[in-house]
Amino acid sequence: MGDARPLRLCGIRGATTVEHNTREAIVAAARELLEALIARNGIVSAHVASALFTTTADLDAEFPAVAAREIGWDNVALMCGHEMRVPGSLERCLRVLVHLNTDREQSEMQHIYLRGAKALRPDVSGDNDAQE
Repeated sequence: MGDARPLRLCGIRGATTVEHNTREAIVAAARELLEALIARNGIVSAHVASALFTTTADLDAEFPAVAAREIGWDNVALMCGHEMRVPGSLERCLRVLVHLNTDREQSEMQHIYLRGAKALRPDVSGDNDAQE
């Protein structure tokens, strides 16, 4: 029993860009991002405490959280919001912050940045090339 690592809440970040402001494009981009986060981090839905989705103001055709429900995150607290309008910021950007109950360290969480959002975090985007 003494060998068990303590349970903690860790955050995993992800972002992508969306081709068009349509329901289909937003849900597809959110689903692609979530599936990449799940695969890279070995996420089990029962361990997901919550997920906060944000989009730039130019994405308003659908809630990105729809994708989370579609992949089975039925008992996960979800929230969607718009980001601040900052001059020169990335357009049609969708971000997520997943809160995961885990025995792993925060430093073990692998963040995912896809498509045009790779420019936001080039330091962690190098391994995401196959996700284009």
